[in-house]
Amino acid sequence: MNSHEGETMISQSMGRQYEVNGDQLVLRQSGVGRPTVVFLPGAGLVGLDYLNVHNAAAELTTSVLYDRGGTGWSDPKGLPRTASDAVDELHALLRVAEVPGPYLLVGHSLGAVYARRYAQRFPDAVAGMLLLDPYHEDTPARMPEEVAQLSEQMRDQPLPEPTQEIIEFFGGLFAGKLAQWPAEVRQPLMEYHRDAWRTGAAEAANVHEVGEEVRAGGAEPDVPVIVLSAMGDDPFRLAQLPERLERGFSDVRCALHGELAASFPRGEHRVLDDAGHNFMHVDRQDAVLQAIRDLLVRQAAPAGSGGA
Repeated sequence: MNSHEGETMISQSMGRQYEVNGDQLVLRQSGVGRPTVVFLPGAGLVGLDYLNVHNAAAELTTSVLYDRGGTGWSDPKGLPRTASDAVDELHALLRVAEVPGPYLLVGHSLGAVYARRYAQRFPDAVAGMLLLDPYHEDTPARMPEEVAQLSEQMRDQPLPEPTQEIIEFFGGLFAGKLAQWPAEVRQPLMEYHRDAWRTGAAEAANVHEVGEEVRAGGAEPDVPVIVLSAMGDDPFRLAQLPERLERGFSDVRCALHGELAASFPRGEHRVLDDAGHNFMHVDRQDAVLQAIRDLLVRQAAPAGSGGA
């Protein structure tokens, strides 16, 4: 459940609410131009966690942040959800908010799976995709056995109540990553992450099923795609997984990313050795923004031209 249940108004700095199928969803739009960059957050993160790259992208074209139902400042929603439910919601929100298409989808982790499902369902609306350290549907079959066993154990056990020490530890991590955010946004974000710490796990609880949904979802359009792998240490993950297992998992993830990029006629794989998974868009804002710039150029080139 969303910790902001019952709120009907939000500050202008957080975005604007739109009614979609009876739910209030939050969207923030900046900039002018097409295609429109649309950020799809990873599980546990929300639109405003990407404010840095959103603001930079808005200097190039229209850019949009939003909170999926059940997360951030959008209305509560039962979690987890199917990928189709999540992308149908996004498609309706973009229409209600009159956000101009086509869209350059920037999906992070679970959000990258949703981006691919969106491209399957609405191929004519997609100009390109930037997939940030995406979850891949072959992950369960390819991850190291120890990681798979630990993952299954964690899925089967209810999340414990966090101790004050854990709250302070993760609060410090978020504070460091969001240090450059304006105060009127940073403080509510910090409070949200403190109070809604279960949301990420709830949203990602069916990630294997979501991966299979994309596997069976049909062809994805021939659009330019860049896959960015985050191979640096991630303090959020290292707090939950021994470094040896995290490194093995990262190696498998990077290999899958290469295969994913190669599956697109205009796909490219880039590896960032100095960015962690959860906040790779903060650790390497420059690389994420460069990929957006490149895709804006490539989407304008005819397919098969190898647009530079």
